[in-house]
Amino acid sequence: MTLKRSDRVADLIRAEISDILLKEIRDPRIGTLTVTAVDLADDLRSAKVFFVQLGEDSNSSSMEARLQKAAGFFKQELGKRLQLRYIPNLTFIYDQSFKYGNRIEQLLAQVKREDHEPDPS
Repeated sequence: MTLKRSDRVADLIRAEISDILLKEIRDPRIGTLTVTAVDLADDLRSAKVFFVQLGEDSNSSSMEARLQKAAGFFKQELGKRLQLRYIPNLTFIYDQSFKYGNRIEQLLAQVKREDHEPDPS
């Protein structure tokens, strides 16, 4: 199976942004983020960076605003680290899939508890 170039570059961008968050960002509020995926356009000009905030079940719009404000810094750092002709414009988006997955997990645990309860009759 062959991957498109945009998929390979998206994986590189995800790894580099995670590394930047771990090593370069000094803001402790941003340090609790995990980059879950990067969706890169086929022309490599724009990228959607999906993230979750550890320990949080809901989207923090202030976190998205902070990340958008720091998008220039991320782009500059990616330019130093990656050998690409164009560094994509970054858009940060909260990843809803983890919240959805947690909800499904809670429902399954509830069903399991109900199945194991003794029948009162």
